[in-house]
Amino acid sequence: MNFSIRKECAGPVAFFLLLELIFWLGSRKFPWLIVLAGLSGLVAVFSLYFFRDPERKYPEISSQGIENFILAPADGKVLDVSSENGQPVVRIFLSLFDVHLQRCPLEGRVLTTYWRPGKFLTANNPRAHQLNEQNEIVFESKYGQYSVTQIAGIIARRIRCWVEPDQSVQKGERIGLIQFGSQVDLKLFGGVEVLVKKGDKVRAGESIIGIIPKR
Repeated sequence: MNFSIRKECAGPVAFFLLLELIFWLGSRKFPWLIVLAGLSGLVAVFSLYFFRDPERKYPEISSQGIENFILAPADGKVLDVSSENGQPVVRIFLSLFDVHLQRCPLEGRVLTTYWRPGKFLTANNPRAHQLNEQNEIVFESKYGQYSVTQIAGIIARRIRCWVEPDQSVQKGERIGLIQFGSQVDLKLFGGVEVLVKKGDKVRAGESIIGIIPKR
């Protein structure tokens, strides 16, 4: 698999390497600190792994009876598939070991981005999408409006959004990052046939989670 490491890893990696050095120096007087030095080094290495940015390519599908298809906006496990006012909603939980980049599920134009402060409940909490800090990105596509919401968790407390209003975004393009465990919600427009169910594993920019039938 081809992948790179995001530059956002610099801060966490530098912090834990500094801790490792401090604990290592301190271990000369307090030998037990060598354990903390080792743990700090492991966390620094894990941070490099966490900020990996793999290349993704979505599969080709038959166009017979299909107008277009929708990709998963995030890696992780589907927490829930529901409907709100006739609009399908797919909620995805990202564990510490998932890639935490978000990708555009369907080509379109960014209408608005809206950041809302909130709590830091565990990302798989049923009320996390209502109460936690989050950033909603609303898109306009040729089929209708949809949104991708980045939701912070108990560990994830930094949301990065890389798009802005009036920006055109292509399917599969990187749109943001949530640092450490989190949740991403995709609210679609009516008429989409959702292909995933609760418990399914998906990959951003690669897994097809819905189709738009030809009318």
